Amino acid sequence: MAGRPSKFRVEFITQAEKLCALGATDRDVADFFEVSEATLNRWKLTYPEFCASLKLGKTPADDRVEQSLYRKAVGYSFDSEKIFHFQGHITRAECIEHVPPDTTACIFWLKNRRPEQWRDKPDGDSTDDVIGLLGKLIEGSPS
Repeated sequence: MAGRPSKFRVEFITQAEKLCALGATDRDVADFFEVSEATLNRWKLTYPEFCASLKLGKTPADDRVEQSLYRKAVGYSFDSEKIFHFQGHITRAECIEHVPPDTTACIFWLKNRRPEQWRDKPDGDSTDDVIGLLGKLIEGSPS
């Protein structure tokens, strides 16, 4: 018993790549082609070129996000222009604005890039670490 013919078309390969390069998720791509995510996943398995185009398209978008996270983590400066209005005159002034580093972005970056040094749990037995810390606190506290 044969099922319905597939809605898949060869031109979907390049369209999917372009959509993903613009930041589309699999759900967005499925919506664009007016199919379910399950159908999209089936197409990935059935048409290797289609699957490859999705991966290829997502790379530039992921790279832009990675670069943005890095810049947010370390801070950055950019050229800007301030516009002033004083006594009926408009004055434009070029300037450099600075965005300071963001602690949350730093933590996220380090936990993912250097998990050995930045994970939440210490290497040793956490019970021993807490007992040792309490001992140090008790020794140093005034009686």
